[in-house]
Amino acid sequence: MKQIFIILCVCFPFLVNANGTNQFVAPDSVIHVREVYKTIDTLKLKIDIFYTSPSIKKENKTAIVFFHGGGWAYGTPSEFYSTCERYARMGIVTFSVDYRLSIKNGIVPHPTISPIESLMDAKSVVRWVRKNAARFHIDPNKIVASGQSAGGHLALSTAMIDEFNEKTDDLSISCHPNAIVLFSACVNTVEAWCDRLLADRRDKIWSISPEHHIRKGLPPMIEFHGADDDQVPKWTVQFFESEMKKEGNYFELHIYEERKHYLGEGNPKYSRYFDDEILKVADDFLRKQMLLD
Repeated sequence: MKQIFIILCVCFPFLVNANGTNQFVAPDSVIHVREVYKTIDTLKLKIDIFYTSPSIKKENKTAIVFFHGGGWAYGTPSEFYSTCERYARMGIVTFSVDYRLSIKNGIVPHPTISPIESLMDAKSVVRWVRKNAARFHIDPNKIVASGQSAGGHLALSTAMIDEFNEKTDDLSISCHPNAIVLFSACVNTVEAWCDRLLADRRDKIWSISPEHHIRKGLPPMIEFHGADDDQVPKWTVQFFESEMKKEGNYFELHIYEERKHYLGEGNPKYSRYFDDEILKVADDFLRKQMLLD
């Protein structure tokens, strides 16, 4: 007999059912479920899914897939939970992604996991969302990829890096999103930290760099960046913007004076990633692309 275990938490109920799916039911009616999107040996990579009871019944919805930051070695999907809840209330099905990190027992880099594996997971999860679009009443042509810092690199990679696919992926399903929203994104991986994480595969550093894979026909993008970013210099995204526009791509860049890498520093609401002012500009971008009502 299937059993459902209910744990009452201070913030919201937490449900775990017999098939291994965790479900969180928030008081404001945002439903949070967790599933496994890929298994590698014994490692199960999970995806957190957010929606509301009214919105899940509507057809042809937009989906947003969020990739957390942390330099491909740190961070957790929970850093995007509040953002997922915000967009879920707006009628979008949102996802926050667990991906392989280049750290083992607190030591960086991991002997076998690098940004390449993170990138492969990002592509796998977009394919998973598109494959499961009908389950969540998502329009498979209305999938947005979004990320902060290294997570921004992963969002870009789903559209720009054709190399490096998981051998278990169904390559007939596209991993290319229909729009991309970026926050302090790493657009050029030819830098010291990525070089260190790649270790004996550092010759691949060019192969995973969005800056070096710009071409025509890329999805529309918006990037938010701090003028004083001390981790991803603003000139890297300004060069990226220039090259994107030369190829006829839509790229909208917003530079915020006196802000550093964490655009929402001091505002814990969205894990310091950004604030409501920035998200309202992101909303306008999504409306322009017919991805938000």
